[in-house]
Amino acid sequence: MGKTSYFVVPWRMSCAPMMDWTDRHCRYFHRLLSRHALLYTEMVTAPALVRGGAVHLLEFNPEEHPVALQLGGSDPSELAAAARLGAERGYDEINLNVGCPSDRVQSGTFGAVLMLQPDLVSDCVAAMLDSVDVDVTVKCRIGVDDQDPERSLPEFLERIRAAGCRRVIIHARKAWLQGLSPKENRDIPPLDYELVVRMKEAFPDLHLSINGGITSLDQAQGFLDAGLDGVMIGRAAYQAPADILCAADRLIHGEGPDTDPVQAVRDMLPYIEAHLSAGGKLHQVTRHMLGLFAGRPGARAWRRMLSERAHRPDAGPELLLAALDVIEPAAAAQAAV
Repeated sequence: MGKTSYFVVPWRMSCAPMMDWTDRHCRYFHRLLSRHALLYTEMVTAPALVRGGAVHLLEFNPEEHPVALQLGGSDPSELAAAARLGAERGYDEINLNVGCPSDRVQSGTFGAVLMLQPDLVSDCVAAMLDSVDVDVTVKCRIGVDDQDPERSLPEFLERIRAAGCRRVIIHARKAWLQGLSPKENRDIPPLDYELVVRMKEAFPDLHLSINGGITSLDQAQGFLDAGLDGVMIGRAAYQAPADILCAADRLIHGEGPDTDPVQAVRDMLPYIEAHLSAGGKLHQVTRHMLGLFAGRPGARAWRRMLSERAHRPDAGPELLLAALDVIEPAAAAQAAV
């Protein structure tokens, strides 16, 4: 098992890997809001890296640490090679996706469909562990289709533990491979948090994090108090990042103070300027910032200004400053009430 160089245990809270969302711009922004939360890449397929040579997908900024690479695949040797590529580039963890239910992922024989092949998953984990010195972890569901999670999940955990895996993130829902879309699979299958807590009791030597439907730091702390080792938050951390990330260091990691979302915007400006100078577009970065002030005074104007203007060819950092000119007076007016 690999070692982390971070004093504060980063996986006590993490931001879930989310396709089309947790790219390097998103992660850089989220790191300004939380110094300690573990950040994950979007899923990158091992074939794309090993056969397709798409190593540009591994690019990230040093400021993102601690950061984990999530891989998709089902060929042990190919995953081992992809894991080496990630470790060589400095990722702090390599994670195997055994939870994504999309048709595209199933056709590649990886993601949640691998819950049906625990022996293959254990072979993949063993090969990855043999190839790198950093942590190799698994993100899975509690089961798929007609599996009985009370039986299949502990059997799955036993297999990957025997292969050397010591950290697992469990999305507390089944995945239905037939009949539900990926979006429906995030909401319709019922959550079974109690099962995940029981798995921690049954496997005290495993580091277990829980994922799925977690919308607040109070809820996250409740799972930690129940004995789980970590909490992974997905859509809530993306759609209302200030609510989740600004106080996470203090409340979850015990390392304050809270971060300031307005200051985070100002701290993004040099990054945005560098991105634009390299030929990038403003909206590629600001699309991840739309929900920053969700539920706060001026949030609608902030979102509207960025949504409508960031796509313009001449859009630059001054747009964010103009949007802040709306946010700051609104916040001051509320504070005076």
